[in-house]
Parts: sequence; structure tokens; C-alpha cells
Amino acid sequence: MAMAGILVFEKWNSEGITIVDPGLTKYISLKPTATLHSGGKHANKFMGKAGMNVVERLINNLMRTVRWTGKKQSAYRTVKTAFEIIESKTKENPIQVYVNAIQNAGPREEITRLKYGGIAVPKSVDTSSSRRLDLAIRNISFGARQTAKKTKKNMSEALAEEIIAAAKNDPNCYSIKEKDDKERQAASAR
Repeated sequence: MAMAGILVFEKWNSEGITIVDPGLTKYISLKPTATLHSGGKHANKFMGKAGMNVVERLINNLMRTVRWTGKKQSAYRTVKTAFEIIESKTKENPIQVYVNAIQNAGPREEITRLKYGGIAVPKSVDTSSSRRLDLAIRNISFGARQTAKKTKKNMSEALAEEIIAAAKNDPNCYSIKEKDDKERQAASAR
């Protein structure tokens, strides 16, 4: 295979990354790509996002606000710097730390509203694996943006801290708080 030697950010190997959660193994794509810029080629394909590298999905999720819209290179540099910070703090492969954070931050249950007559009743439902991955990445990037906005940390430091805290399952980080809140609401709606 010609792409086996490709490294993420030309530094870290995605080979040997373990995914413990069996529900997410199909959706967390770690296949090596020459660039983390697919150009939306997955957009019109059924389950196309499942084949997209999760690091690129994090980069794309950072570009959700007005300040970051269309700034793919800035988001790329931010994630690369955050991974360097993660490696220096944890002494582990930052891709493995990021995958652990995704597995911990994805909610397993959430609620939906069912209408009976004119009454809306909350009902607990299992979250699909694809949605768990989407919510985990979204909450990690949103928590990093909120931390960078509230404190004097730059975005790379905030993102690195959010990923490390989510990987450690720290209840004080935003993504784990959101997951716990969704699961608590779902437990009360059973």
C-alpha cells in the first residue's frame, strides 16, 4: 500500500491507534491522506463522512464560527499546534489522545420529543454511532472556542486542554459536561 508511510501533519503515525468503543470503529477513520483537505468530495455520497479522516473533521468543525469561516489554513495550524502541545504534555501520540477524547465525549443516549395528541413527551433514545462522533467533535471544538474566548489562552492551547481533559474523562471540561447532561436528561425521560 503506497499510503502507509503518510504521517498526519508529517509528524504522527495513525497506524496502531486503538479504538476501544466497538460502535465507533466503523466511523472513526484514520486512513492516511496526503493532505487533510478533501474539498467536500464526501458531501453527496451516502455515509461519505464516515470515510473522512477524523483530524480533518476537527479542522472543519473549528471553522463553524464567523471568525473562522473559510480559514482552513488557520484551523490547520491551530490543530497542528494543539497536537504538539498534547504530545509535549502527555508524552503520547496525540492522535490516540484525540481518539480517546472522542470515545469519552460521545453521548450514548439522548432525548427526542414524541407527540401524543397535543402533548409533547420526552423519550429516551439510543444515539447512533455517527451522531455520537459528530456530537463529540462538535462539543470538543465548541468547548475550545468558549475557553479561548473566556480566558487569555490562544485557540491551540484551549483545544489541547479540551482534548486532554476529554481523554481523561474530566467532568469539568465542556464536552464531558455536555455528554453527562444529555445522558442525565435521557435517564430521567426513561
